[in-house]
Amino acid sequence: MTAPVDPVDPARGAGGRLELERVSASYGPYRALFEVSFSVPAGTALAVVGANGAGKSTVARVVSGLVPSTSGTVRFDGIDITRRPAFEIARMGLNHLTEGRSVFASLTVEENLALPFRRALGRQGVAGALEQAYEAFPKLGDRRTQSAGTLSGGEQRMLALARVLVLHQKLLVVDELSFGLAPVIVDEVYQALSRVLSGGTSLLLIEQHVHRALELADAVVVLSKGTVVYDGPVEGVEHQLSELVLGPEAP
Repeated sequence: MTAPVDPVDPARGAGGRLELERVSASYGPYRALFEVSFSVPAGTALAVVGANGAGKSTVARVVSGLVPSTSGTVRFDGIDITRRPAFEIARMGLNHLTEGRSVFASLTVEENLALPFRRALGRQGVAGALEQAYEAFPKLGDRRTQSAGTLSGGEQRMLALARVLVLHQKLLVVDELSFGLAPVIVDEVYQALSRVLSGGTSLLLIEQHVHRALELADAVVVLSKGTVVYDGPVEGVEHQLSELVLGPEAP
C-alpha cells in the first residue's frame, strides 16, 4: 500500500527532481520505450526531442501516471511513483499539460481558474490567486467571463499555464504546448513558460519547435525509436540534431 499524499502546498515554490531509471513502456504488443533513463534536477528545464513516433509523448504519460511502465522506476523527489495513480502524482506537485488545450471548454475563463485555486487554497484564497493570474496574463482578465472553448489556441494554452504559475507546481510536463500555433503566439507561450521556470517550477519540455525548446532548456534528451541516443548539455548539440534524430543517413 502506498503512503497517502498531501495536497500541493502552493507556497513552497521549490522545483521537484524527476528521475527515470531503465523505464520501458508498451501499448499492447507495441513497445514504445526501451530502458529510458534520465533526470531533471530541481529548478531546471529538460527538453525531450526526437522524430514523430520516437516515444516523447509516451515519456510524458509514463511520468504523470497516464500510461503504466512495463519495467523500470520513476522517482519524484526521491519517492517511487512508478505505480501510483495519476491523481496522486498530481497531488504531489507534478502537473501534465497534454498535447492540445487542457481546459474545460464549457466553463468560463474564471471558472477554469477558480476550480483548482479553491481546491488548493480554499475559498478565501481564490480572489488573490485570480488577481495574480490576470496580472500575469492580462488577456485572460479581459476574457474572464468568456467560455474557454471560444478562446484562441494560444489563449487556451495561457489559461492552462496560469494555473501552474499561480499554484507553483513542483514540476510541469509540457507536451507540444505550441502545437498548431502561429509564431507570434508561440513567442507568448514561451514567455509564459519562462515565467513558470523562473518561479521555481522544474520543466520537462516535449516540443516540436526544437530550437525554441533548446533556448529555454538547461539540458536535452534525444529519443530515437524509444531509446535515448543523447543525454547532455544543450551547448554543442545543435549541429548533431539531424543525425541524432533521423540517424546517420540523414542529409
